[in-house]
Amino acid sequence: MQIECRFFGPFREATGTERTLRETDVGTVGALLSDLEGEYPELAGRLVGDGEPAGSTVVTKEKRDVRHLDGLDTELEDGDVIRLVPSVYGG
Repeated sequence: MQIECRFFGPFREATGTERTLRETDVGTVGALLSDLEGEYPELAGRLVGDGEPAGSTVVTKEKRDVRHLDGLDTELEDGDVIRLVPSVYGG
């Protein structure tokens, strides 16, 4: 399936891009975030922590905070847009 990841603030700086399209077979938001941490060393430990998004990181699926869905167990679907935003980032 294809997932679009959009990065804001320091996450954009860490990845060097505003967005990326990923072909993946991972099934959950948590698995996707773990993959991103593995691919981008500067993100390691900044996305996933203690079974939920790390620290003040806001992760949305189709503009809905995953904390209000199934957290890191939120299922991914082909064409989803995942946004990674530090909660203190305005815009």
